[in-house]
Amino acid sequence: MNPETVAVRSGEEIDVAQLANYLRSSSVNSGGDVVVKQFPAGSSNLTYLIRFGDAEYVLRRPPFGNTVKSAHDMCREFNVLSKLSAVYQPAPKPLLFCDDESAIGSEFYLMERRNGLIIRGHIGQNHLRERVGSSQEYRLEVCKSFIQNLAGLHALDYAAAGLGDLGKPEGYARRQVEGWTKRYFAAKTDEHTELETAIAWLNDNILADSGASLVHNDYKFDNVMLDPDDLTSITAVLDWEMVTVGDPLMDLGTTLGYWMSREVGDELLNMPFNPRVLMENITRQELVEMYAAASGRDVSNILFYYVFGTFKIAVIAQQIYARYVKGFTQDKRFANFDKFVAALGKIAACALQKSSI
Repeated sequence: MNPETVAVRSGEEIDVAQLANYLRSSSVNSGGDVVVKQFPAGSSNLTYLIRFGDAEYVLRRPPFGNTVKSAHDMCREFNVLSKLSAVYQPAPKPLLFCDDESAIGSEFYLMERRNGLIIRGHIGQNHLRERVGSSQEYRLEVCKSFIQNLAGLHALDYAAAGLGDLGKPEGYARRQVEGWTKRYFAAKTDEHTELETAIAWLNDNILADSGASLVHNDYKFDNVMLDPDDLTSITAVLDWEMVTVGDPLMDLGTTLGYWMSREVGDELLNMPFNPRVLMENITRQELVEMYAAASGRDVSNILFYYVFGTFKIAVIAQQIYARYVKGFTQDKRFANFDKFVAALGKIAACALQKSSI
């Protein structure tokens, strides 16, 4: 079962003839015609399915109207995956990097296509419901595999993999809080009082780093590809644009930030990238306990990491919404992202009020 592809969205087209000419002269020359489709769910870097003769590849490029080059660095992502895919099976293998912007109007890279199920949209959600049924044991096993895979990434010897210069782990938590704070205010379009209260709390309560590891920085179910016949088997982890070396608990915090609970209501639970049948039956605290068991790390300060993760996701949504407001994207999915930002602010404020996740 493969993720759905659609016709390329208006305003995000690729010059197929130019791309075909480039690929025919490249190391991945497969011959035949080039056909381009789009994976529709991404909200940051753009992802396309490229059929070149009988072969299939995945192409990644920055979003149109990108003004933060460091956040959409295709060369960096390509180089990281080249090394990471050799030691971490879920990372897809990249095949070709192109910095000649005349090919499609931006730099891009091509990678192998992985097949599997992504829990996103009706197909993914329905398959998840059918597979887990009413079995709480199976739900727990799916989540345990998901969390153990994250702990496995955090346990990798990143220096031995050639990724020791990927980031600066010392002071990582402080740089993350302060950096995302600056990004929020640079992209601000509306008043979000509760979110800004959480921002102030984070800046006043920055923790010392808990350790250093590779961190994915956007680890969630719709960035993970599963074996449709065995949802506890992960066939790929996708979207490595923010990977770095830093505090692994900050990474866990982002994962927890995506994990909605019953009290947030149907609107958030029903978002197409939320595995509702899992979220309604498994708590964030259970995920934390799974991670602690798999990693052996101290998770006693998890409130800070959870509030940070929720805040960071709100900033990502705010940056996307700002691009929509400014007309850099016409994707109607982003028209109401201001409401998503506000909802995340309320969730963070509620966690602070309760002093629990």
